[in-house]
Amino acid sequence: MAKSPVPQDIAAMGFEEAMKELEGIVRDLEGGNVKLDDAVKFYERGAALKLHCESKLADARTKVEKITGAGKSLEPMDRE
Repeated sequence: MAKSPVPQDIAAMGFEEAMKELEGIVRDLEGGNVKLDDAVKFYERGAALKLHCESKLADARTKVEKITGAGKSLEPMDRE
């Protein structure tokens, strides 16, 4: 069985929660005070969080496009 690119705990997160965790990981990695083994684990989790956030954004974009007519200009109806 193929391993899912996004772990179940991340897949269950909302966009805001995943983004907050991703920001924390980036902050920790940029701080440079993380051991190499931990840095690799953080990077892997960060990559999965990024993938999840991108998927959530794509879903939201699709919904908005459906609501707005896929980017088509909506003309107001004439009222008589």
